Amino acid sequence: MLTETTGIQPLLEPALEAMGFELLLVELVGSSSGQQILRVYIDAPGGIFLEDCQRVSYQVSAILDVEDPIKGEYTLEVSSPGLDRPLVKHEHFQRYRDSKVRIRTRTSHLGRRKFIGTLAEVGEESVVVDVDGEPYELPFSDMERANLVGQIRDSSA
Repeated sequence: MLTETTGIQPLLEPALEAMGFELLLVELVGSSSGQQILRVYIDAPGGIFLEDCQRVSYQVSAILDVEDPIKGEYTLEVSSPGLDRPLVKHEHFQRYRDSKVRIRTRTSHLGRRKFIGTLAEVGEESVVVDVDGEPYELPFSDMERANLVGQIRDSSA
């Protein structure tokens, strides 16, 4: 399954869940010798507003000040997932079945690593993406990144 690699998500998740938010993804980009950006993507049933991002930013900053898990300086960004929402957990893939997705894999599958198509099936270990009528089975373990493309279609609504 797709997961963040910084070890920060387990530090933040309990506090943000207690505040009523789902922590979708934590990304640390940049190098420790240069400017780093810590991106925290959150969601909630009623959507995310600017005030939510501010509240979460204060909470995350307090946690990170105490735990100090990042070497060097960084800039914290807290935001909603937006239209190109990241798909990280198995339930995210299930929720957006039949939606248009973009998936990048770590290794090549039938000569390609980038797939843009319809999320046709979601299994325990993999998904099937229909790209122009051609199905590709992509294991979760090989996914580098997965996102919705453009428009959110929430099948739970």
